[in-house]
Amino acid sequence: MSEKKQNPWEMALSQFKKAADVINLSDDLRAVLSVPQREIHVALPVKMDNGKVKVFTGYRVQHNNARGPYKGGIRYHPNVSIEEVKALSMWMTWKTAVLDLPLGGAKGGIICDPKNLSIGENERLTRRYAYAISKFIGPYEDVPAPDVYTTPQHMAWIMDVYSALAGHYEPGVITGKPIESGGSLGRSNSTSRGVAITVAEAAKRMNIKLKDASVAIQGFGNVGSNAAIIMAQEYGMKIVAVSDSKGGIYKKEGLNVGSVLKEKEKSGTVTTLNGVEKISNEEVLTLDVDVLVPAALEEVITEKNASKIKAKIISEGANGPTTPEADEILFKKGSLVIPDILANSGGVTVSYFEWVQDLQRLWWSEEEVNRMLTERMTKSFNDVYDAMKKYKIDMRTAALTLAVKRVSDAVTARGIWP
Repeated sequence: MSEKKQNPWEMALSQFKKAADVINLSDDLRAVLSVPQREIHVALPVKMDNGKVKVFTGYRVQHNNARGPYKGGIRYHPNVSIEEVKALSMWMTWKTAVLDLPLGGAKGGIICDPKNLSIGENERLTRRYAYAISKFIGPYEDVPAPDVYTTPQHMAWIMDVYSALAGHYEPGVITGKPIESGGSLGRSNSTSRGVAITVAEAAKRMNIKLKDASVAIQGFGNVGSNAAIIMAQEYGMKIVAVSDSKGGIYKKEGLNVGSVLKEKEKSGTVTTLNGVEKISNEEVLTLDVDVLVPAALEEVITEKNASKIKAKIISEGANGPTTPEADEILFKKGSLVIPDILANSGGVTVSYFEWVQDLQRLWWSEEEVNRMLTERMTKSFNDVYDAMKKYKIDMRTAALTLAVKRVSDAVTARGIWP
């Protein structure tokens, strides 16, 4: 049995306090930012395929909108809790601020097991949830997005419900939609692109030559596989190891990413590829490489294995893959951890672009979206890196410090009224 994980809301508050201490934030601002502005709990009666009615519980937590409309995903999972949703809403406030987006932070969730729901049940649950929170969302109020086990289709259903209630087509109420429903080109691999962009910027700062720099990726799902493609094809980096839930593969000379993708599609795992060395997920983390991308589960880099990690750059494609204890060890040994709040924020950045396009009814090419994403991610990385150097702290604390400062400045400028 693994140790019981820390309450996510307590963790979020602890991180906030650490950042607030760095900038000597006033007690008044700490009080304002340490609580969500609104918590919404909804009961969702849904008629199941067997004709019976089941009542699900849903949440929407809106943490702060001092810099703009609330923004954050909606997740479907059996383990969704109000503490988790509150923490995620606070982290979204910091994430949008790190990227200097004119948005706030929110998060939503429904306690359910989507794998055991039919398409019809999924749709009825989603539409009921959209109806239940419809008075609290909107293009200038709160703009949700996909998250764990929700898809562009779920977003299209929510947009349809909101549009029907509003009496007109309103694509700007939600992002992560299908292209034909007002979605943005470049959204599907934007998180992966953000990971690659921040790695490239870190390499510049650390004088690591990008071409043929070695990369290990734990987690070959959507984020990990697309990051591998972008880093190999666009940056000339050498992907030497990847893994999925079944295990990992390693080839010192570099893997052919296209062949790995084909094998994954064919057999459902990368481990059946021929001509490579089979290694464990744990071994992927401790390989002697320039770059490590943990893009699978949370809390995989801990105080037990942090001292064994040899990568000079760790870019967090997943949320929360590094524990606070491991952060300290990696910082002391000189590894640069690009925190999830920065590394995997390409998704929310292109969600912002999608929202702007929807409001204007003017859509951009994929090339234009990627160019703007590169510009914003590059600036944000360097803002955080400079804060790290200024305060002599790790990158995670630097990112949070920068974010808390931007949000607290916005709260101060607007004032408390009435």
